[in-house]
Amino acid sequence: MLTTIKVLHNKHILLGVTGGIAAYKAAMVCSQLVQAGALVDVVMTEAAQKFVAPLTFQALAHRPVYSDMFAIPPGQNIPHIALADAADLLVIAPATAHTLAKLANGLADDLLSAIALATPAPLLLAPAMETDMWRHPATQANMEKLRAWGASVVGPAEGRLASGAMGQGRMVEPEEIIGAVRVALGRRGDLAGWRVVVTAGGTREAIDPVRFIGNHSSGKMGYAVAIAARDRGAAVTLITTAALPDPFGVEVIHLDSAEQMLAAVLEATRQADLLVMAAAVADFRPKSVAEQKIKKKGDSEGVTLELGRNPDILAEVAAQKMAGYGPQHTVGFAAETEDLLANARGKLERKKLDLIVANDVSANDAGFAVDTNRVTLLFKDGQSEALPLLSKVEVAEIILDHVKR
Repeated sequence: MLTTIKVLHNKHILLGVTGGIAAYKAAMVCSQLVQAGALVDVVMTEAAQKFVAPLTFQALAHRPVYSDMFAIPPGQNIPHIALADAADLLVIAPATAHTLAKLANGLADDLLSAIALATPAPLLLAPAMETDMWRHPATQANMEKLRAWGASVVGPAEGRLASGAMGQGRMVEPEEIIGAVRVALGRRGDLAGWRVVVTAGGTREAIDPVRFIGNHSSGKMGYAVAIAARDRGAAVTLITTAALPDPFGVEVIHLDSAEQMLAAVLEATRQADLLVMAAAVADFRPKSVAEQKIKKKGDSEGVTLELGRNPDILAEVAAQKMAGYGPQHTVGFAAETEDLLANARGKLERKKLDLIVANDVSANDAGFAVDTNRVTLLFKDGQSEALPLLSKVEVAEIILDHVKR
């Protein structure tokens, strides 16, 4: 279940539902938007009501469902004008080939197409149709025209279609549509124009082709920061070792080791405004990696590994900044089990950070692999701020608030 999402809170979203089997997914989109704090008005075409009853959306949105352009509620303005003026975003999901053709040619013969023509709000389309319909030159020409006019498009995806065939044309899943909605609403956020690099997860240092040295970092904190920055309009690069779903609208670089992360960070931050180093980078790695899986030998009691130091990514970034390039702002994390503030303050100073986020990872409700965190923010001017137990999403927003200030 989604909690309130800052970029969606109290935003007025029009959800247009047209006549395709994927209309049932639109019900889940509606539900998730409402749970995230948005105000959702659903507009259904006549064909859409053949697949899902309006009562379904009314129960999910807790608001009336609109379908008749000529039904004017007492004391209200003409629906297609009132709804068009109030909207922060118009989402059409599913968007059928017929609907796309009407939009591309400026037709307004029902309530949804009239709203699309009348609203100044951004338009987000989630196409859904059979493969040959999607690939038809007419549909592609319509899509090209709509994109040129500024419409955002999410999908269609490859998969099983209503006919039973496999191909492109399936509407993307609700979670991806929600991500696209957040990107569309965040384009004018307070980080618009910023280039942000975030690292996440624990690095894996190979012992042999099968085994590695690692840590318990799940990557959740880094992903929360990347998504929050995206929602505020930034162009985000996420450098990660975690096996979490790729956030929509974020450039994601997957890798394993500290050395790989160093190379990716130095490249990605050359022109960046902000680096948030949330990854738990291993301090040590095996000096040599076995070419084959290490086998037990008779009654041998164990194997001795010789470890060497990994590169210090934040120190390398600091050197890059001293040379006149690299991120303008740098945020680090200190995951500690003792002497939390002293260790974090030392790291802040050594690595010339603007801000360090200190958290005690020995706590059960904070740190690794949970959705909450209890952190202290330490700043380079000597100030600090201890935060109560919060969701990692809330911590991410507070970090970015401080960076922006």
